[in-house]
Amino acid sequence: MSFPDRVYTTAEHQKAREMLISGHKHTLKISGSPDFEQKINQIIALLKTAEYFDFFTRYIREIAEIDGLTQLRETEVAIWANKFAVENPVDAASLFVQKASVMKEYLEGELYYGGAAEKRSIEKRLEFLRVLKEKSIDQEVREECEHLLLMWRDSSLAY
Repeated sequence: MSFPDRVYTTAEHQKAREMLISGHKHTLKISGSPDFEQKINQIIALLKTAEYFDFFTRYIREIAEIDGLTQLRETEVAIWANKFAVENPVDAASLFVQKASVMKEYLEGELYYGGAAEKRSIEKRLEFLRVLKEKSIDQEVREECEHLLLMWRDSSLAY
């Protein structure tokens, strides 16, 4: 059995869920310019450092460069990202973990949008940043994690 080409219908959702239960992980496909692919490889290295790569490839099968807005394409099990979204690899890795978290909820049939779902996906992003900060031996990566965590904390105080 292979993972569905798209996940839109009830039958496709069921097949995708069965694949996930059986432990399916995607072979990540990257499409874009050489610069984009280089940034994605840096992001993948960060995902691996934090031990989130398996989580990521369980729920995302493709990252494609686009000229438009960065977005999760649930039915395609893909992230469409523009060159600006991947400029900061640490921030992009955390964004990709957030998108994978949303994809997880979509594939599991949970409510994956709205205030509570957004809060859960952001918490997964922050959890990734905390883990990456702890596991990375690269001082610049650790400092960027701390910087991003402070920005998220400060923005949460505004509400």
